[in-house]
Amino acid sequence: MAGKRLNPRLAKIHRNYTVEEVARLYGVHRQTVRNWLKGGLPALTKRKPHLILGSSLREFLIERRRAHKRRCAPGELYCLRCREPRRPAGDMLEYLPRTIVSGNLRGICPVCDALIHRNVSLAKVTEVAGGCEVTFPQDQTRLVDTAKPSLNCHFEKE
Repeated sequence: MAGKRLNPRLAKIHRNYTVEEVARLYGVHRQTVRNWLKGGLPALTKRKPHLILGSSLREFLIERRRAHKRRCAPGELYCLRCREPRRPAGDMLEYLPRTIVSGNLRGICPVCDALIHRNVSLAKVTEVAGGCEVTFPQDQTRLVDTAKPSLNCHFEKE
């Protein structure tokens, strides 16, 4: 199971916390906070209980989140199931417009066969696609827009 996404802004920068208070604040086990201390979270350890500065806690969590971020290279979309940026299967993408200037690129993950997505500006589609073939959906023609209306009409002319 994946870990929680911890909000660094919960820690008040002008406050000091004990290990138990940090665990309660973020809803994690006390041992998790102790592991953070072993992993580089600075604390005041000359006396017990060990105190963690709020500003240090906030910076530690921000840096931890930054270290786990995965940037997508051109031609890659992020797969939520695999938790990795991946090139789509067959290097084929589909552009789904959301607004006039932006949309969503959609493909299939070659590892887990899940749909993978990436938000993109219409102006940057070819740059973000990175050599993948992008298809743009055609608009559906409506009956009223056709030159010849349907002959399967049951209305009688009067």
